[in-house]
Amino acid sequence: MFAAVLSPGLIATLIIAYFAMLIVVAWRTSRNADNSSFFLAGRKAPWILVAIGMIGTSISGVTFISIPGVVGAGGNNQAFSYLQLVMGNLFGYFIIATVLLPLYYRLQLTSIYTYLEERLGFYSYKTGAAYFLISRTIGSSFRLFLAANVVDMFVTGPMGIPFWLTVVITIGLIWVYTFKGGVATIIYTDTLQTIFLLSALALSVYTISNALGWNVIEMFGEISRSEYGRVFFFDSGIGDPNNFFKQFISGALIAIAMTGLDQDLMQKNLSCKNIKDAQKNMLTFTSIFLLVNILFLSLGAMLYLYATKEGIQLPMNASGKLNSDLVYPTLALNHMSVATAICFMLGIIACTYASADSALTALTTSFCIDFLNFDKSNVPEQQKERTRVWVHVGFSLLTLVQIIIFKWLNNDAVISSLFKIAGYTYGPLLGLFMFGILTKRAVRDQWVVLVCIIAPVLTYTIDVYAEKLYGFKFGFLNIAVNGLLTMLGLWLISYRKSTAVLN
Repeated sequence: MFAAVLSPGLIATLIIAYFAMLIVVAWRTSRNADNSSFFLAGRKAPWILVAIGMIGTSISGVTFISIPGVVGAGGNNQAFSYLQLVMGNLFGYFIIATVLLPLYYRLQLTSIYTYLEERLGFYSYKTGAAYFLISRTIGSSFRLFLAANVVDMFVTGPMGIPFWLTVVITIGLIWVYTFKGGVATIIYTDTLQTIFLLSALALSVYTISNALGWNVIEMFGEISRSEYGRVFFFDSGIGDPNNFFKQFISGALIAIAMTGLDQDLMQKNLSCKNIKDAQKNMLTFTSIFLLVNILFLSLGAMLYLYATKEGIQLPMNASGKLNSDLVYPTLALNHMSVATAICFMLGIIACTYASADSALTALTTSFCIDFLNFDKSNVPEQQKERTRVWVHVGFSLLTLVQIIIFKWLNNDAVISSLFKIAGYTYGPLLGLFMFGILTKRAVRDQWVVLVCIIAPVLTYTIDVYAEKLYGFKFGFLNIAVNGLLTMLGLWLISYRKSTAVLN
C-alpha cells in the first residue's frame, strides 16, 4: 500500500525543508541585488557552477519522469532509441560552443535576440523574442504541470488540497526565492538542485538494481541482453520514428534551437566572466549530460524489468493505454523501499524547480530587455526594478493559467507533447538565426512576421498530409522542416545589400 512506502506528510515535510534551504540561499545571494545581477549576475559567475546548474535546468521534471517511462512505452520497438537523439544533442552543443557563444560574447548581449535587430531589423528582433516567450512559457508550464501532477497524486491530493491550490503553492515558492536575485541567485540554487538531482538518480539506480539482485556490472549486462537494450536503429526505414539519422539530426537541431537560441540557458552562459569560461562550461555540461541520460535510460529499463518480475500492474490512462509518465512515480512511491521513494521525490523536486526558476527569470529578462527596452531606457533603476518585479509576477500567473489548462487537455506523454510544440515554436527562431548567420542578405523586415507565422502552419500541414497520404511521420524532424521553411520565406523577401552587414 502507498502509506507503507512514503506518507503524504513525510513527503510534504521533505518539500518544506527543501524550500527552506533554497530561501536561505536566495536571501544570502540576493543582498544588494540590482538589475545587473538579476539579468547576468554581473558577468562574474563561476563557469563550473554554471555547468552544474545547467544540467538541472536542461533535464527538468520531463526527463526525470518521462524518459524512464519512454524506454518501455513501445516495447523493443522503442528501447534505448532516445540515446540517438541525445547523441545529436551533443553535436548541437558543440555548434553552440563554437559558433553561437563567440557571436553572443562578441556583441556583449544581455538578450540574445537583440542580435536579430542588428542583423535583420526591428520586426525580426521582436518576432524572435516573441517566439521565445511563447516557446518557453509553454515548455515551462508543461514541466511544472508534470511535477504538480505527481505532488497532487501522492501528497496534496490525499490531504484534500485541490490541484489548482497545489499549483499556486508550487509557483509561489519559486517566485519567493527568485524575484529579487534572479540569475545571481539561480546559479547557486540550481547548483544545489542539480547535486540533489544527480544524487537521487544515482541512488535510485542503485536501490532498484539491488532490488533486482544485480551489481553495477551485472546491471548493464542484463539491460543490454533485455528487450530494452537496443540503442541503434540503422536498418529501419526513414519513416520509422526511431531511425538513427532521423533521431540524430533532430537531436542536433533541437539542441541548437532549445538551448543555443533559448534565452533561459544562454543567459547562464552569458553570466560567465569571458568566452573561454562559457565554452568550458558548455563542454563540461555536455559530458555530464550524456552520462546522466544513459543513467535515466538504464533506470527506465530496470523499472519495467522490476514490474515484470514482481507482477506489478503498470498505470494506464483513460483510453486503456500505458501511461508512461506515471511508471516511475507509481513504482517508486507505491512498490519500492522508502529510500527509493525519498530519492524520487528529491529528484523530481530538484530538477523541476531548477528548470522552472531559471525559466521565469529568463522570461522576465527577455520581456524587460526586448519589449520594455530596459537597456535603452533612461528610467531610474529603482523604477525599473519595480517594473521587473511585476513582470515576474505576470509570468508566474500566466504559467499558473496554462498549467490548469493542461490539466484539462493532457492525453499524450509529456515528453512527446513538449517536443511537438517546440517543433512549431522554436522552428522560426532556428530559421531566423540560421539565415542571419549563414547568409549576407538583408530582408524586407516588415514581412518577417508573416513568414514566421506561415512557416509553422505549413509545417503542420505537411506533417499531417505526409502521414495521411504516405504513412511518413516527421516526428522531431518538424523542427528542421519549420526552420527550413522559415529560411526559404526569408530568402524570398531578401535582397543583396551592398554595404557590409553584421554577421
